[in-house]
Amino acid sequence: METLSKTDREALKAIYRLARDGDAHTGVLAERLALSPGTVTATIKRLADRGLVDHKPYKGVELTADGRRAALSSMRRHRIIERFLADMLGYAWNEADRLATSFEHEIPQEVEDRLFVALHRPETCPHGFPIPEKETAELPLMPPLYALEPGDTAVVAVPGSTDPEIVAFLDTLGLRPGVSVEVKEKHPFDGPLVLRVDGKDRTLGATVANQVYVQKSA
Repeated sequence: METLSKTDREALKAIYRLARDGDAHTGVLAERLALSPGTVTATIKRLADRGLVDHKPYKGVELTADGRRAALSSMRRHRIIERFLADMLGYAWNEADRLATSFEHEIPQEVEDRLFVALHRPETCPHGFPIPEKETAELPLMPPLYALEPGDTAVVAVPGSTDPEIVAFLDTLGLRPGVSVEVKEKHPFDGPLVLRVDGKDRTLGATVANQVYVQKSA
């Protein structure tokens, strides 16, 4: 990890996320990273030479087992830094994502380890997503809120890339990272959800509910 560049780490994280959606192709990856196709191709070759990815023409990019561990190690660092920015420096959860990316890659491993302990070993980032364990090669799937059915309960997570206007709208409904919700009703044909949030019933349309993720309660 210490020898991976910022571009390498960001590429590994993006490949991990895109692969879960079945769309880890170089064109999509270039768009996600805001890099030229040539730069992305060179990055993929470099990662393949290190045994972190497999690239098959017309079939996209796949992470190897070592690549998944490296991707999740990068995600772990990002989420720990986000937690530091939110918990120790007072940044809003939706500001922490942007700021963490600007300097997380310069942090030595020993500093990351000490921050994790100083933060009392947090389980989630400020957005509500789990912080990966060390050396893990997988994360639990977190479905969109709209995938839930009546009677389901879950804890909310909101990506840092969410449109600020949507974040503000969710806030008016009490839908913030870490909040528990229960689905009371789900109307057919892509109709809205009725949610119990902090003792109140709230209605949320399918479009926005598909941009919010959840960790289902047992």
